[in-house]
Amino acid sequence: MLPRLPQRKRVRNVLIVLAVLLAGAVATAALHSGSRHGHLDPRSADPSGSRAVAELLKERGVSTRVVTTARDAAAAAGPGTTLLVTDPDLLGGAQRSALRSAADLSGGRTVLLAPSGPSLPLLAPGVRSQGSAHPDVLAPQCTLPAAISAGRATTGSGERYTALPGATACYPNGGHPTLLVVPAGRTGGETVLLGSETPLLNDSLAKEGNASLALQLLGSRPELVWYMPSPADSDPGDGPDGGEKSLFDLIPAGWSWALLQLFVAGALAALWRARRLGPLVTERLPVVIRASEATEGRARLYRKAGARDRAATVLRTATRERLAALVGVPPTRAHDPASLVPAVSARLTGKAASGDVTALLFGTTPSDDAALVALADHLDALEREVRTS
Repeated sequence: MLPRLPQRKRVRNVLIVLAVLLAGAVATAALHSGSRHGHLDPRSADPSGSRAVAELLKERGVSTRVVTTARDAAAAAGPGTTLLVTDPDLLGGAQRSALRSAADLSGGRTVLLAPSGPSLPLLAPGVRSQGSAHPDVLAPQCTLPAAISAGRATTGSGERYTALPGATACYPNGGHPTLLVVPAGRTGGETVLLGSETPLLNDSLAKEGNASLALQLLGSRPELVWYMPSPADSDPGDGPDGGEKSLFDLIPAGWSWALLQLFVAGALAALWRARRLGPLVTERLPVVIRASEATEGRARLYRKAGARDRAATVLRTATRERLAALVGVPPTRAHDPASLVPAVSARLTGKAASGDVTALLFGTTPSDDAALVALADHLDALEREVRTS
């Protein structure tokens, strides 16, 4: 047999393995937090980022400023500013109201990317979503100069909207526009609803007229405020469909997969460290000890410890169980005087009264070693008499 590792060393090895697994899970979640890593970030060169359009705007004299709170976005809005909201549906009610007020009073342009049912009533009153558009390259079919100049663009991969009176509707898909420009009243500003984020992404900016459309929608003013809402700007009670958020809605993308990987790794580690399953295997002992030697050794331990009470209890318990089997008392009632004593007394020849049997089987602790030896002899004699009766 192989020697067992010390307990501390085994525990240390398990802790090291768990620490490595935990570090791997955290690294996986941090590096691969879903397909939306750097999504629509003007500083990100990932395929789903938007650094390309930000660099093109910079070459044309348009400065880009990134904000992550509705307060900063509303404060930065003005007549010379284009405010881009990358995820309007993430915002809570208070944040949407603040942006709506800023858009109405600023006189600038507000561009909303793919707003849907939850955010439209406050950010674009009167506009309703008509569901998702089929992924397609669409023609402008409108009089908006930016759309006419850009020509065909890949706007048909997001939301579609109703066309309001006085609004300019472009790039229709199934009879409903995917780009809608709504005037903001007396201030001269406007709200642009772009149903698809595809024209702003790095990997699709060079396709069709996406670059031209993006530059004209975002570069009409000298300053671009790029608002990327953070989870802190969301209403804790607002879920994806306007309902209450669940626990899973609050977990960042990628962490659910990391937790699943950690759980699987922990299960595999437990199986690795656990005992192997299978039938019991007998093992040859290095030394065979006879039952008589084991009994004698235990008796010597009782004597050395002066445990006459324990020794008497063991003797009486074993005798009661054997007598119960001889006189037909159930094993569960073997230690019940009311059940065992009458049955044993009935098998005796009349020499011992029931009181003597009770004292013998359920009596007090012997006062010395001689009394303990006498108790053992009496119990043995009682059992022999019951067997022969």
